[in-house]
Amino acid sequence: MDKEVDVLVRRAVTVLAVAALTACGTDESPTPQAAPTSPSPSASAPALPAPAGPSPSASAAPGSTPELPLGGTRIFPTYRVVAYYGTAGTATLGVLGEGTPDKMLPKLRAAAKPFAGGRKVQVAYELIASVAQAGPGRDGDYSQMIPMARIQQYVDQARRNKVLVILDLQPGRGDFLPQARQLERFLVQPHVGLALDPEWRMPQGKVPGRTIGKVGSGEVNRVSDYVAGLVKRHNLPEKLFVLHQFRSSMLPDVARIKKQPGLAMVQHVDGFGTRSEKDATWNRLRRPQQFHLGYKLFYDEDIKRYGAKDLLKFKNVPELISFQ
Repeated sequence: MDKEVDVLVRRAVTVLAVAALTACGTDESPTPQAAPTSPSPSASAPALPAPAGPSPSASAAPGSTPELPLGGTRIFPTYRVVAYYGTAGTATLGVLGEGTPDKMLPKLRAAAKPFAGGRKVQVAYELIASVAQAGPGRDGDYSQMIPMARIQQYVDQARRNKVLVILDLQPGRGDFLPQARQLERFLVQPHVGLALDPEWRMPQGKVPGRTIGKVGSGEVNRVSDYVAGLVKRHNLPEKLFVLHQFRSSMLPDVARIKKQPGLAMVQHVDGFGTRSEKDATWNRLRRPQQFHLGYKLFYDEDIKRYGAKDLLKFKNVPELISFQ
């Protein structure tokens, strides 16, 4: 680990006050992310009784076709999606958790407005639904789902305010598909998509925060096939299906990830650091021939953080931009 990377890592520990630190390889991205702590950050928030299924108002009226929050059934190229990332009840894992959805939405709209670039801006919440843990937990998978009632709070508020929701999974030693199936009540709603974060998909024997994880194309394809099946079965508009990545090793056989009908499949290039470090990651990883492209901006960890004018000048302008 070179000196500059070490400074960034130490800064992340101080700013985010986490107990574990993501490992940083020497031949890969110089922009690691900080690991969540255990127990789940939502534990401090009061749990509400979980509803039995999706809200009745989530479905389109009889005889009508469900649409996206701002209209239509295709996300790209009509919209540029700008999201706040985080989880409920804590700011440690991202800006979204700094307040309630009602408090954060005006700030998100203001942050998103400059990114239009000739498109309509569609704001989104990227809510971490399952949080990787430093300990094994009751079922030994080093991951914990936040309360379903918390997810319902964001999904319902988003629907009322024409916001997309992206439910993010950090499965620890578990598999992405069983966790995705737990969220079906939300995924059958027209404004809810899914994100997979391979950083927190651990091989057996490895612990989140000590090892940067990975996921193979077979597992990704099983999850995307499941979500695409929901879209077809429920006649839903196109859904975001997001893959986070800041190292090539996180998606080792990325070329074998299949496109799926009904899904806007996004390769989301993450990682914090200087502009030159982020440029190196972006240039090395992006696959515009295979995916729509996403990009993450870090409020605290980025050095000379890119602004909207900068990103709109990129070769392959990102179509999904998130703030952490």
